[in-house]
Amino acid sequence: MVGVIRRLHKLKALLDIRCGPGAAIFPSDVTRIHLEFAYGLAGHLGPRKFWNTNLPRLKFWNPAIPMIVNRTTDVTGPAVLSVYFREPGSILQELQTPSSSFHGFAKAPQPAEGERVLTIDMKNLPSEKILDELISKSGAVPVRPTLQDEADLAELRDLERTGEIDRERVKRKTDAEKREKRLIAQAQSEAAAIRAAL
Repeated sequence: MVGVIRRLHKLKALLDIRCGPGAAIFPSDVTRIHLEFAYGLAGHLGPRKFWNTNLPRLKFWNPAIPMIVNRTTDVTGPAVLSVYFREPGSILQELQTPSSSFHGFAKAPQPAEGERVLTIDMKNLPSEKILDELISKSGAVPVRPTLQDEADLAELRDLERTGEIDRERVKRKTDAEKREKRLIAQAQSEAAAIRAAL
């Protein structure tokens, strides 16, 4: 049974990153993406959810595009998603891309020569709206699940249903065992009280 559970978790992790919101392929003129938002929740909950759920899928489908994340502690600061595009016909030199920072050190770089930037203000937006805006403005193409993915999703749903039935069966069994132990303990205490009264 453990093998099935391990397989379920691995299958779910794989399907989570391959399918769902954020599974999209950017056009070839997208050169890099920069995401900046704060740790706090005041207006930054949507960007945080986008970073946590959608960005891994975007990175999975676009591994060659650098995606830089800059987290700050200033909740009054901006929450901005910047998408950099190569201008038609231009040849870019090797771009200097900073590493992601969780201390506010990876500010959005200025566009290089032959590059333009599209910014999306994410503050107070839900992650779904941020993703919709990114896909529509960047020209990204959403990835549809393959037949194999749909079969795996169906298998995952079947395993989850089976797991729910098993959990209910085990719960009934443990509840019955607890009730039996409680009745035995009660009978033993009553027997001890009777013996003490004699």
